Formats: sequence, C-alpha cells, structure tokens
Amino acid sequence: MTPARQHHIQVVAHRGASEDAPEHTLAAYMKAIEDGADALECDVRLTADGHLVCVHDRRVNRTSNGRGAVSALELADLSALDFGTWKGREDSAESPDWGDPSLTSVLTLERLLELVADSGRRVELAIETKHPTRWAGQVEERLLGLLGRFGLAAPASAEDSPVRIMSFSARSLHRVAAAAPTVPTVYLMQFVSPRLRDGRLPAGARIAGPGIRIVRNHPAYIARLHRAGHRVHVWTVNEPEDVELCARLGVEAIITNRPRQVLSQLGRR
Repeated sequence: MTPARQHHIQVVAHRGASEDAPEHTLAAYMKAIEDGADALECDVRLTADGHLVCVHDRRVNRTSNGRGAVSALELADLSALDFGTWKGREDSAESPDWGDPSLTSVLTLERLLELVADSGRRVELAIETKHPTRWAGQVEERLLGLLGRFGLAAPASAEDSPVRIMSFSARSLHRVAAAAPTVPTVYLMQFVSPRLRDGRLPAGARIAGPGIRIVRNHPAYIARLHRAGHRVHVWTVNEPEDVELCARLGVEAIITNRPRQVLSQLGRR
C-alpha cells in the first residue's frame, strides 16, 4: 500500500471499538477515540418520549438485560438497563467487569456528541438512521434538530462537515438532503439493485456505502462508483485481506469493529 493511498482512507469505528467493548456504549466509543479512529459510526433510534439513542436492533433483547422495542420504551426505562454485561458471554463463562455502569448504560446521541466535542481532536461521526420505524420522518427531524444545537446541521460545504448521515432507506436520505443540503449522506447497500449498477445513487445520496460482500464479489463496481463521482465507504471490514482489497480499490473510508488493527495495517499506528 502506498503512503498516499493510506492517508486517504478514513478509519471509522463501527458502533465504537465494538470488538473490544460492548457496542454502542460510552466504553466502546472512548476506546475507539483512544485507539485513534478518525470517525465513529452509530445507529440511532427514537424512544417513545422522543430521545435519540444509539441502539442497532429494533428491540433491546440482544444487547441488554431487558426486553422490548426501543420505540415503545422511554429513556428512563432504557436507562435502567445494562447494555454491557452481554459482551464476553459468548466467549467465556465470566463476564468482563466494565467498571463504571455509566460506561455501559444506554447511550444517547446527545452524550455521544458531547464526547466527540470534548475529544480534543477532530473526530467525525457517521450516524445511521434505522428504518422502518413507527416514528418515520420524526427520526430525521429530531436528528437534524439535535445536530443544529451542536452547530453541525449547516456546514459550509459537505467537505467541511464532521458529520454524515447514513441509511439503507433512500427516503430517509432524501429527507435529510431536503432539510440540510450540505450535510453529507451515505446510501448503504447490502446488494446492488439493477437500476444502480451503472454507479448511480438514489436522489439525495452523495456517498456509496456498499457492504464488504459487494466489494469482494463485484470489485469493478467500486470503479464505476468512482467514475460516477461518488466516494465509497465500505462496511464492515474486519479481516486483513478485506482491508487490503479496499485499499487497493481506493475506497475513501473503511468502517470496522477493529479500528486499532486497521490503523496498524495501514501503517498509521
């Protein structure tokens, strides 16, 4: 890999440093910042009382000691749950001790924005809106409102923005583009639909977000995206050979559960 190419690949911590700490917790994001990640990725969902929280699944069953849909629970209900001790159960009989419970309680997007603001260096944010949801367009409305409070909803240009919004939902990105035209948007893809095979993206999307399986199976598609003028951010890239492939194809960002190892492989640690 050439130093120039390494320099251009942004390393994004997927749900924080989620291989080492419980996903979407303060512990995982603090570890990612400490490891040197260029950006943090998070998923957001709206609670029953209108708070944006960082939770991937529709329900909290997998990543907490509670049950139920995020959209049907209030922030106080979620705050009473433990989002940390599940991590490690898969590998050992003994759960790791994450210390301070505040590091593994439910994380609001507001708290994550505060963490980034206090990090002492530029750390970008890639925020994914999860759809379908009972709250539909309210998710984007609340998200842009919160970003506005932090002075992040109207960057001078997309290139200046430390925040981008991602989604598998083209409609979600269209809403964002209409309300905040200079906030970058990433269209996430598990597969390439026939109408987009030439490298086009849906209206409102500016950056392509293919899964690593697409990149492995259709490397020529990355060149088509680049020819169409789009940057390419690939998820979720954990294996060294996939990092090498992404670097070879000149992608602009790698989203990974292992930011420390990827930075190391790219010669940046």
